[in-house]
Amino acid sequence: MSESPKPVKKVPIHLQSAQNRVYIRNGEVVNHDKSFKADVYIEDGIIKFVGPASEITIPGGVRTIDATGKMIMPGGIDPHTSMQRPVGDTVAVDDFYRGTKAAVAGGTTMIIDCVLPKKHESLVEAYDKYRTWADPKVCCDYGLHVGITWWSKSVSDETAILCKELGVNSFKMYMSHKGAYMLNDAELLDIFERIRSLNGVAMVHAENGDIIAKNTNRLLAEGIRGPEGHELSRQEEVEAEAVQRACTLAHQMKTPLYVVSITSKSSAEILGRARRSGFCVFGETLARSIGLSLSGVRKSERIYYITSPPIRMSPETPRQLMKSLAYDDLQVTGSDNCSFNKNQKEIGFNDFTKIPNGANGAEDRMSLVWEKGVHQGLLDPCRFVAVTSTNAAKIFNVYPQKGRIAVGSDADIVIWNPQATRTISKDTHHHASDYNIFEGMTVHGVPEFVLVRGRVCAENGIVRVAEGFGRFIPMSVRPPFVYDIIEGKVQSSEEPHEEYQNGSMAKKLAELDIQIPAHEPISAMLAGNLPMPAEGSICSTPSVRGRVDGKRDMQESSFSISEELDTVGVRSCIKVKNPPGGKSSGFW
Repeated sequence: MSESPKPVKKVPIHLQSAQNRVYIRNGEVVNHDKSFKADVYIEDGIIKFVGPASEITIPGGVRTIDATGKMIMPGGIDPHTSMQRPVGDTVAVDDFYRGTKAAVAGGTTMIIDCVLPKKHESLVEAYDKYRTWADPKVCCDYGLHVGITWWSKSVSDETAILCKELGVNSFKMYMSHKGAYMLNDAELLDIFERIRSLNGVAMVHAENGDIIAKNTNRLLAEGIRGPEGHELSRQEEVEAEAVQRACTLAHQMKTPLYVVSITSKSSAEILGRARRSGFCVFGETLARSIGLSLSGVRKSERIYYITSPPIRMSPETPRQLMKSLAYDDLQVTGSDNCSFNKNQKEIGFNDFTKIPNGANGAEDRMSLVWEKGVHQGLLDPCRFVAVTSTNAAKIFNVYPQKGRIAVGSDADIVIWNPQATRTISKDTHHHASDYNIFEGMTVHGVPEFVLVRGRVCAENGIVRVAEGFGRFIPMSVRPPFVYDIIEGKVQSSEEPHEEYQNGSMAKKLAELDIQIPAHEPISAMLAGNLPMPAEGSICSTPSVRGRVDGKRDMQESSFSISEELDTVGVRSCIKVKNPPGGKSSGFW
């Protein structure tokens, strides 16, 4: 068996000695399940204290950061990147240095990239190659998924080596890319069965490769060769069909499934229904899918936005996907950062099949989720932490080392200013690409400080990172968050969806509006003008609704004759556009 390369560390003096102890005071700690006022003390890359200032004596020689009016959050975890990815005859311009530098600048402190072996290439040899690329360059910690692009006895044997010896617990399969990476249903069933036997996590890129190949040949024969042919070859139902099929195949093998790159409302709804039916499935959408639609992009520029699955045309899609994150039909946001320069994209100017697929996203992911989710009233800060960090940490079994502000966790921390804004631009981003698909977009939510294992690597827009400072993080098999569902210890969706609660299976998400209760701005809460939740209070998230033990909040239910008789549980406030009997003019 090939030995994995040891990480190469090239850490400058200012990172070695000057910042091994940091004290963050006066901030609002936000985890996925609760928020509370607290100070945080860090030493040697580990969180040593979380609590009130009165309970700690700070030693000398500590750097103090005042987080008044700011949020102290776990650093982002981007579970889907494609750094330094060879695509056809070219290579993505963000290598593991530039890509992780951009990620850190945006508040992400760990990435999970994907080893993509060529057909008939050894999985372990491909893994070793990626470690050789990444270890000397990464600026933050990272893990690796491994793609399975072909299937044989030797591949099956190597999956065990990767799980038991090399820190891999997740394997990605393609239902698309016919002739390159695509696997058929029989192969998928065998692979799912093998992954289940190893207590791993199966991942799929879900698009129907046969339909795409047939559509592509037809479009080229009709003379449609420009970038518009890309989405025409792989419309939403092509994605949705594959999502449904993947869920069924994985469920039959009792294998946990993580579906990457969900780009459409219909696919998100399929995942939501599967989860509510008891399937152990998780869904990820991408920064680009919630950040924009192609309807606002000039036709002459669309070649630079080509990705798979494609960014959708409908201007409603980004908000629909954000609602799916709010409802817990989707659980995770990634970036699939695979950026190219314009001249690389233009290789396929007269043949859309030759356009390298991919775009930036690692740097802007967290601000986009805040802008489109929290700032627009669809997510609360706790849910933001869940979908940008904690859920990925749990699914891939690095929680609570990552994804939580707690004693003993790695000091991967973002001090977040929810009121600050920035304008995204290729002139200021940290990617290697010469354009940015979010160019000119102004977003609320800015990471003022980013700490990677206790080191201040970004401060007020200035990024100071070092190649090789990041570590490879082994991801153990049998993540409890996943396998407790498989083994029936918890339900995949703890709380029924509104359309099930109300007893009408025919209602669609499009017919429901989330009714956001009147609330004061976040700035008022942070400034202390409103009572803060006490330590241990619960944020309102799909899996943990805001109830303090021993107390009843009468706001939680629309009506109750008595506490003893009311067994329905917490009911979200909704506005129904067209209930039976006519249009509603009020809330009920």
